[in-house]
Amino acid sequence: MTIKLYQIEKTQYSPIMLADMTSLDAITQQLPDGYYSTFRTFAGCTRVLGLKAHLRRLPNADASSLRRHLLHLLEPYRLSEARVRVMETKQKQFYISIEPLKPLAREIYENGVRVETTTIHRNDPRAKSTAFISASDEERKHIAQAGIFEALLVKNGKILEGMTSNFFYVQGNMLYTAQRDILLGVTRTMVIRAARGRGVEVKYQLLKLNQLSAVKEAFITSSSRGIVPVIQIDHVTIGQGSPGKITRLLMSAYEAYVLKHAEKI
Repeated sequence: MTIKLYQIEKTQYSPIMLADMTSLDAITQQLPDGYYSTFRTFAGCTRVLGLKAHLRRLPNADASSLRRHLLHLLEPYRLSEARVRVMETKQKQFYISIEPLKPLAREIYENGVRVETTTIHRNDPRAKSTAFISASDEERKHIAQAGIFEALLVKNGKILEGMTSNFFYVQGNMLYTAQRDILLGVTRTMVIRAARGRGVEVKYQLLKLNQLSAVKEAFITSSSRGIVPVIQIDHVTIGQGSPGKITRLLMSAYEAYVLKHAEKI
C-alpha cells in the first residue's frame, strides 16, 4: 500500500496528491508551515497510545472529528498497522497522512543502535513544528548516508533530545532524562510512567558530553518505534556495547503498558 494524504474538513475529507509522496516527511515539507504529531496504531488500527495527547499538539483541532476521520481512513490498513501523521497549518487547515507501518527489525531492539550528536536545534522546543523537518533535512540525509540511526541535539555541551525522539540514560541504577528545552514526547511520558511502575527511579538531568564514558545504558523513545537501545554515541561505546538490564526491563514494561493503556480511536 502507498502513502495517502487527505485534507480534513469537519464532516468530510478529500484525497490529495503532491509531487513527492515518498515519505511522511516529504509530504510535510510540501505543505504550509504548522504543527504535527506522528504515531503508530495498535490492535488492527483501532488503538493509539496517547492519542489524546497527540491531538492536543494541534492548537485548533476538533479531536472528535479527527478521530471519526481516522477510524474510516485506517480501514484499508487493518490487516497490519499504520503510521499516521496529523497536521494543522498556521492557516488552520488540517491534513492526515497515512503509511503502512514498517516495524524496525528485531535485531535493532536486541543489539541497539549508533547515534551521533549535532548542534541543530528547535526554535521552539515545546511546539512540534513542521518547520523543523525542513530545517533538519540535511542532517537527516547525512545520518541516513552514514548508517547512523538518530542524531542527538546538543546545546552548551549537553544532550537535550533526539532529532525525532527523546533521550534517556542510566547512571548507577537511576534513569535520567531532560525536562527543559525539549519536546515533551508522548512516548517519553509513557516510558517514565512505566519505569516508575517497575520501581525505577527517574530524575531530570541533562547529560554532559564529557560524561559519556560514565553512562551505563542509554536509549531513545518515539511513538512509532517505542524504546530503542543506544550502544554508541559518536565514538563512545555505551556500557558494554549492548542493551543493558534497565533498558531491557523498560522495553518489556513499555510493551505491557501499551497493551493496557492504548486508547480506542
